[in-house]
Amino acid sequence: MNYTFLTGNLGNDPESIFTSEGTHIAKFSLAFDSGKKDKANWIQVAAFEKLADAVEKYLHKGARVGVMATLDYNRWEDDQGQTRSNHQLIARNIEFIKTDGRGFDNNNNQSSGYDDDIPI
Repeated sequence: MNYTFLTGNLGNDPESIFTSEGTHIAKFSLAFDSGKKDKANWIQVAAFEKLADAVEKYLHKGARVGVMATLDYNRWEDDQGQTRSNHQLIARNIEFIKTDGRGFDNNNNQSSGYDDDIPI
């Protein structure tokens, strides 16, 4: 199996949907470095089940994440009868690099182990 690894920022708050079978899917757009000055690339990311639960609870627009995913190609017919297609990443693992703390217990007084004043 081939995996893609990307680090980037969420372009929107995750959108949660449930399939008719009850499968939880959380989708968001991810902006990542294109290698060109002041230009980002964008791709849709979908997370399923327990990973979708965590995405919905902890992530938000602007959060920085690392995503390990497989590439998926979708093709469908829209309401006007036009054939549409897109690529998206199916997340297998997501590392939360920087969030605003939403959803986390802020009363545990544990250090993250990272010094935010150190430039990377």
